[in-house]
Amino acid sequence: MIPFALLLAASWNAPGIPRTWKQSDVASLEVPLANPGFSPAHVSEQDYYWIPVRIIYKSYPVYAPDREPSGYMDWLRRQEPEIAFDPNRLKTHKDWVSAGALVFNAPTSYGPVFFGAAEVRDAEFYRRSGMPVASDGTVPFARWVIRRKGELELGTMGCNTCHTRVLANGTVVPGAQGNNPGDREGALMLRRAAQFGDPAKVLARIRMFARQFEMPWLGDDPNRRAQTMSLDDLIAAGEAIPPGVTARSNTSIFLPPQIPDLIGVEHRHYLDHTGLVRQRDIGDFMRYCSLVQDVFKLDRYGDAASQPSDTSHMERYSDEQLYALALYVYSLRPPENPNHFDATAKRGEIVFEHAGCAACHTPQLYTNNRLIPADGFNPPEDQKQRLDLMEIRVGTDPRYTLQTHKGTGYYKVPSLKGVWYRGPFEHNGSVLALEDWFDPARLRDDYVPTGFKGADGRARSVKGHRYGLDLPPEDKRALIAFLRTL
Repeated sequence: MIPFALLLAASWNAPGIPRTWKQSDVASLEVPLANPGFSPAHVSEQDYYWIPVRIIYKSYPVYAPDREPSGYMDWLRRQEPEIAFDPNRLKTHKDWVSAGALVFNAPTSYGPVFFGAAEVRDAEFYRRSGMPVASDGTVPFARWVIRRKGELELGTMGCNTCHTRVLANGTVVPGAQGNNPGDREGALMLRRAAQFGDPAKVLARIRMFARQFEMPWLGDDPNRRAQTMSLDDLIAAGEAIPPGVTARSNTSIFLPPQIPDLIGVEHRHYLDHTGLVRQRDIGDFMRYCSLVQDVFKLDRYGDAASQPSDTSHMERYSDEQLYALALYVYSLRPPENPNHFDATAKRGEIVFEHAGCAACHTPQLYTNNRLIPADGFNPPEDQKQRLDLMEIRVGTDPRYTLQTHKGTGYYKVPSLKGVWYRGPFEHNGSVLALEDWFDPARLRDDYVPTGFKGADGRARSVKGHRYGLDLPPEDKRALIAFLRTL
């Protein structure tokens, strides 16, 4: 039984908490798409608040098979269901941040997506997928949840599933660019389902999933390839997506984006690689979280924009949950940096200054928080006045920002902070390490990317950002050493 106080809180804003889906704020939230006539129409404020609020239950750690405490599963089955998020108990800023951690780790799905209950208890699955395990034996990308006594469910697809990184020493970094190999895990599950089940049903399932990425208004939409590809080729496309990259909502299985690092996100003026969402205050970040986790499913484009939203079978975060989540994410800090600012790094800082890197990657944030037009896109005059645009172009592969639902025609200038623990790099995660990024060979058509290679696995150039490629080897090594201290 859900306490009446929690039901009441689902439709009430505590003083000082922004109203997430205020129509006027939602209307100005996003940068128009490169083809503005097909910019998304979002669910109305009234319909949004009719969507039932997600109940956040107490959850428990998942352990790798050989690290699970004796009797742990039996102990879990004896636990009572417990609602973990109660805004009426939150009195201090620290209380809200702690509650935000609950929201960050709270599952949004109880069915197998990247993996299921059987997979997290199968040692072979870890070996084949490469899913990392923390030093304490936990798997920080999922949680065990009890919604009914005696019934143990594996919950996934919370913020933690994609935005958690396990470092080489087993340290867990919440909010970092994640390294759960989710797409590879999902592909392994599909391959097994095809092997032991009906391949035709598996193929139909993948093609249905891929339809969400299609852009009917794009004459040469690459996403339509999924409807004619073989089952093996589609599964191989998922297996080709490395940790740190994922075919998330509104992107593409052929142009999957790098997972962003959320540490320091409170200082970013634009969210997503294409700068789609503007962040003017904490309310915008709350709206962004609600969009990417839930209500993007209700977006309508072009001729479909006038159709009513179907909010059945949906849940959403309450305004209080989103506020706590935002405060928690804003509170996150990077792990201790093992790279010290030595003489080599000092020389690299001088190279950074003399090469003009600070014009775009301006200290102390190491980004100027501006947008750069992609090749093939000419910014409209009104956007030149309203947006923080740069006049330069850097030649980055424009497909992601012209051929996905996040396609504004721009790429934002990314921050360089935390590059020592991040990777792979570039908006599609094409290069695994900084050394690869500063290798001029990546511009050649016969280059084999060290990160995301592409669905076909063939050689291709990693275009754009020629800055630093022509530096002498000693300067290049020094620059990389400096960047790893940030």
